[in-house]
Amino acid sequence: MTTTKPLLEIVEKIVNLDSHMRFAAIIDLNGNIVEGIMNEGKTSLESQKQEEYFCRQVADRRKMRQEFDRPLGKVRYVHVEREKVTQFVIYTKRKTLFVTIEPELSISRKMKIITSIKRITANI
Repeated sequence: MTTTKPLLEIVEKIVNLDSHMRFAAIIDLNGNIVEGIMNEGKTSLESQKQEEYFCRQVADRRKMRQEFDRPLGKVRYVHVEREKVTQFVIYTKRKTLFVTIEPELSISRKMKIITSIKRITANI
């Protein structure tokens, strides 16, 4: 996969990894959603305004975590378990991916999804 691949195709591929996927978005380094889609049949748990605010916060947290890159190494992904949803934030060189999944999946299945997402987005 190259950077010329349309971003919509990338988020579609991510959402189609598992039937429990809810939402996938590609976020620029300023926190703007460049491309994002909700899985068919799922409804958003947040308003669009809340989602946009959350994505800006994701970008801010990425910048804050970079302060520790030298002593600890770069962050590869962040995994958050909430009562209603599992959230993944995965860092690539130039973009951040935000993905939500139904919470009832096993940890091994979630780790396979993260690995697949990292492979799909390696060049963006």
